[in-house]
Amino acid sequence: MKQKIMINLLLASSMLFFLSGNAQAEGDAAAGKELNSMCVGCHGIEGYRTAFPTTYHVPKIGGQHAEYIVKSLEGYRDGTRSHPSMTALAKTLSDQDIKDLAAFYANN
Repeated sequence: MKQKIMINLLLASSMLFFLSGNAQAEGDAAAGKELNSMCVGCHGIEGYRTAFPTTYHVPKIGGQHAEYIVKSLEGYRDGTRSHPSMTALAKTLSDQDIKDLAAFYANN
């Protein structure tokens, strides 16, 4: 009986592992690394602040949840979030570009 319970737990945890891996698989981190050059100049510098349009603390985004990065970039692109530089950059990104950047930053 214990062996059957252990096998079921192992199977269930394996399924959860593979299902969670699929959620992260939407973006290609290697492709995101190639797109990173437009981001790293601000988001890769610890303690960096912009002076346009106002003094603004720029967050480091390495290690951030992919879903958060996707929602943020989509928000800048569709106008539900507002920052002139981010809006201009996000408008150049495709849905796949956003997923790729999110995958890259989530793993860094």
